[in-house]
Amino acid sequence: MILRIWMVCWKEFVQILRDMRTLAVVVVLPVLMLVLYGYAVNLDVRHVRLAVYDQDRTRESRDLIGAFSRSERFDVVAYLDSDHQVTEALDDGRARIALVIPLRYSANLARGRVVPFQLIVDGSDSTTASTAIGYANAIVQQQSARISLAAVQRAGLAAGGAVIPVDARMRFWYNPELKSANFMVPGLIAIILMMLSALLTSMTVVRERERGTIESLIVSPVMPYELMLGKLIPYVIIAFADVILVIAAGRLLFRVPLVGSPVLLVICSAIFLTAALGIGLLISTISGNQQTAMTIAMMATQLPSMLLSGFLFPINAMPTVIRWLTNIIPARHFLVIVRSIFLKGSGIALLWQPVLLLLMLGVFLLTMCSVRFRKKL
Repeated sequence: MILRIWMVCWKEFVQILRDMRTLAVVVVLPVLMLVLYGYAVNLDVRHVRLAVYDQDRTRESRDLIGAFSRSERFDVVAYLDSDHQVTEALDDGRARIALVIPLRYSANLARGRVVPFQLIVDGSDSTTASTAIGYANAIVQQQSARISLAAVQRAGLAAGGAVIPVDARMRFWYNPELKSANFMVPGLIAIILMMLSALLTSMTVVRERERGTIESLIVSPVMPYELMLGKLIPYVIIAFADVILVIAAGRLLFRVPLVGSPVLLVICSAIFLTAALGIGLLISTISGNQQTAMTIAMMATQLPSMLLSGFLFPINAMPTVIRWLTNIIPARHFLVIVRSIFLKGSGIALLWQPVLLLLMLGVFLLTMCSVRFRKKL
């Protein structure tokens, strides 16, 4: 059995090495995709365009504007003179947020009144709008606390006499700087490997049919499961090289910390690659030609991995039926593993459940491949 599997492996390696263009794509594409996605897909919101309509034009109103402009989150791009100009600035896209400071802003502050002012937000991009509002609220709260402290001191209390009754001190674990890259890059590793692995193996069996060599495999003493293993092993080795390349690129280019065990990451990657390659191999057994196999592989891996794995959208927010459906997507489980190992340093004691689910998916897919491949024309 081992000899027969080895001979199929050798045959597959020879076919791969004869097609150097495909081999070059396999080596270059994952790193290229990581760089493009890593820089393009960024959840950090910075330099939001802010237009200001200051009706008060006092030192206090300028101080409020300065609190926004000093933050790297907002860039003041226009000073407006009317409500009509506010509408125009948001309509033509010059600004995403408009800050409207009312008349008698400073006078009401001096009397100790609560002074409302307006933030008008372009909600066409709801994600950016929600994040920007969160940053704006934080700036306003800091400004309010500073004004309150100054008022207490003017009333005759010493600087140490002003006490804030509730003081919330936040501490972020695992990603202290809240860098988007630390969250995105480990997820991209899973998405890229999922897409590339299925694409690689989706053409293996169907290529034998197109080249007319399927007959020699049918008449050979190789069993279906031996054939599937023999065709899978070379791509596992190639995919392992891609794993190392992508992890190295993530560490060197994006400075993503690897807190956990590299050995555990490699072992979990092997289990994940078995399931991902098994999807491509199963597609290859049911496709009529290579073009169809590639199309099915892209549709079966790219969209589900991007949308239903938890990469961009939290699974807990999805409907119950969709949450159950995500369990059959290998990238969903590997995302939990790779992010936990990279950022939290989790061990197998905490990750055994997603590892077990990946292992079950891999065994199921390889079994289906063996059942689907029948040694007859």
